[in-house]
Amino acid sequence: MLDGVMRRLVDPPLNAVAAMLVRGGVGADAVTVASLACGLACAAAITVGLDGLALLLLALGRIGDGLDGAIARITRRTDRGGLADIVGDFVFYGAVPLAFALRAPDANALAAAWLLFCFYVNGASFLAFAAIAAKRGLTSEERGPKSIHFTAGLAEGTETIIVFVTMILLPGLFVPLALAFGVLCLVTAGARVAIAWRTFD
Repeated sequence: MLDGVMRRLVDPPLNAVAAMLVRGGVGADAVTVASLACGLACAAAITVGLDGLALLLLALGRIGDGLDGAIARITRRTDRGGLADIVGDFVFYGAVPLAFALRAPDANALAAAWLLFCFYVNGASFLAFAAIAAKRGLTSEERGPKSIHFTAGLAEGTETIIVFVTMILLPGLFVPLALAFGVLCLVTAGARVAIAWRTFD
């Protein structure tokens, strides 16, 4: 829901930094790998309670997640890069709930499992819609060039990062945040399936 607004805010500075990195010989794939490494390190920091470090690594990873696409648009977009970017996002999104479960299994494990289930359902609806849209030649350029068809929803990348940051800042609220955001993910998935039901035959 907020991704479109965030794109308009962050794209200009990201494009400027991306241009400097390209002049320095930095490629999009290298930034994608570095972003994933930051995301996994963020999860590791959450697990051991290093919340300040986790926030820093989260910020670095998400900045990199925007930079790799900006670099690719300047140089050359590839299907391989698009796949790596999307897989990296899903790995990061799954790693954070797992980290909170490992941090406090008795308190957090059930809520983390719920959130991972909801992420799974939402991700399945997102990727299935994208696959069928590609088969039909549909595109989604409203939020800039994408490797696959993107459908808007209540729970997108921006909302996920806001929730993750809140969880890190207030780890005692992980359970209610995970339960509530899981519901939002299911609503998003349901809406996407409803759109697909009307759009596809």
